[in-house]
Amino acid sequence: MDVTALVLVIIGALNWGSIGIFGVDALGTLLGGQLSVLSRVVYTVVALAGIWCITLLFRDRETTVGHRV
Repeated sequence: MDVTALVLVIIGALNWGSIGIFGVDALGTLLGGQLSVLSRVVYTVVALAGIWCITLLFRDRETTVGHRV
């Protein structure tokens, strides 16, 4: 779940980067516009992944890596 959430957050960050640098919403363009149902579902999933990633800040670092030393 952590890896999936991180991948989605990276996708969201790259999309925000494309908006900031080029003025183009890459996800919206690929998925039929910002207000299409598919785009809104993807935006929501990316947002939920971001919320999930907040938990990574509060976890024991050794368990986040996946093993204890």
